[in-house]
Amino acid sequence: MERIEVFKTNVNDRSHANMIIDYIHKSYSYYRANFDLQDCDRILRVKSSTGQVHSPSLISILNDFGFNAEVLPDELFPYISRR
Repeated sequence: MERIEVFKTNVNDRSHANMIIDYIHKSYSYYRANFDLQDCDRILRVKSSTGQVHSPSLISILNDFGFNAEVLPDELFPYISRR
């Protein structure tokens, strides 16, 4: 089962976003990541084909690149865990 985790970030430059995406894809071949820098929360979405997204690792990766990230809660269905 695929899972998606959504993060609020402070990444605002496409070149930084691309570097982070490349790093995530090289580190976790079963993740597919993309940024929506047009969103006010500069969203990072990560989909896992293995059914689990390890949020602390992804937050750590962004921190290592000098950015902040936090998991956005699922406000539409808060009673359903995406993890």
